[in-house]
Amino acid sequence: MNTSHLATPLAWLNGSDAPEKPSLDIGFMALTDCASVVVAATQGFAQQFGLTLNLKRQNSWAGLRDKLVSGELDAAHCLYGLVYAVHLGIGGVPASSMAVLMGLNQNGQAINLSPALQRKGVTSPEALARQAHQHGARMTFAQTFPTGTHAMWLYYWLASQGIHPLHDVDSVVVPPAQMLAHLEAGRIDGFCVGEPWSADAVARGQGFTLATSQSIWPDHPEKVLGCARAFVEQYPNSARALIKAILAASRFIEQSAENRRSTAQLLSGSAFLDTPLSSIEPRLLGDYQDGLGNRWQDPHGLRVFDQGRANLPYLSDGMWFMTQFRRWGLLRDDPDYLGVARDVQQLALYREAASAVAVPCPELPMRSSLLIDGTRWDGSDPHGYARSFHLHALDEAPRARVGQ
Repeated sequence: MNTSHLATPLAWLNGSDAPEKPSLDIGFMALTDCASVVVAATQGFAQQFGLTLNLKRQNSWAGLRDKLVSGELDAAHCLYGLVYAVHLGIGGVPASSMAVLMGLNQNGQAINLSPALQRKGVTSPEALARQAHQHGARMTFAQTFPTGTHAMWLYYWLASQGIHPLHDVDSVVVPPAQMLAHLEAGRIDGFCVGEPWSADAVARGQGFTLATSQSIWPDHPEKVLGCARAFVEQYPNSARALIKAILAASRFIEQSAENRRSTAQLLSGSAFLDTPLSSIEPRLLGDYQDGLGNRWQDPHGLRVFDQGRANLPYLSDGMWFMTQFRRWGLLRDDPDYLGVARDVQQLALYREAASAVAVPCPELPMRSSLLIDGTRWDGSDPHGYARSFHLHALDEAPRARVGQ
């Protein structure tokens, strides 16, 4: 791999930008959107900035969270909402100061339904809503972590179809790679998960994709490079070098379709996703088949770079997840939405790293987006936004239970 295009590291005000800690333990889950982390670690990008990245595959988001908080992992491929939940003390763990170093991707998750529902003709949002409101026909949906992106996409999408995600259906937590086994065993009726597990279920004849996450929010935030705030404070040069390396890898992946294909091949290996290439490559290229005979090229497929737009840690992105925690009763009171986001999102550090590797940086830390239900999110009124939805649970405890 040719890395000659990378910028020479800059000298910083403290005299040197050499990483204080050159060998880092980086957690990841077996998901296609870990791509830039894997490429940075294995294809020479990290070494260009004086780092060795020791990749540590994790079996569950809860396990990854605990190792981040304890310092066993220096940083990780992480659910956006997981970082904020730990920072705010949601989910039975003490609050611990956390940091988002950069975004790792946008888009590329999906909601699938079971073969049993497909046989019943429940193959549209309208049919699912009718099924959900039938007496005695209670369905169970899986997501990957109670405050994670998949829970939020599932809840948001169900609510947009008139299905209350905490009243009309049951919600359980299942690690990503175990979704298919739970579906096959009949424990769940559907799930929301990251690739390749949605495509893999379709390939194996185990149901179909009803909705993509990008149909809920085009170019939505997804995984981030997360760490404990203590890591940034103790090793700022290492954190900056890590951002540079992953930005450079992200840019490489999207330079050509061939680079995406070689990345899919790398990810299919037993050390990473351990999944057939045929379940990874198409959707990484935006080529979708839903299992119902429909095929399309998705204009908002998985993006790991998009000229840096997928990587800037927008304040409004972090704030959105907090509005949904409030909407669904995960937060009893409104946080200082903007203040918390400013604490967590490491915008200044990101901008320094992006400048060093010549990655464009959007000037504004907020962005405006139109979601599937016609609501617009721009970060200007998070308190009002959290209360603006017809379906919500602002004063209720969540009903998610952990899958076995």
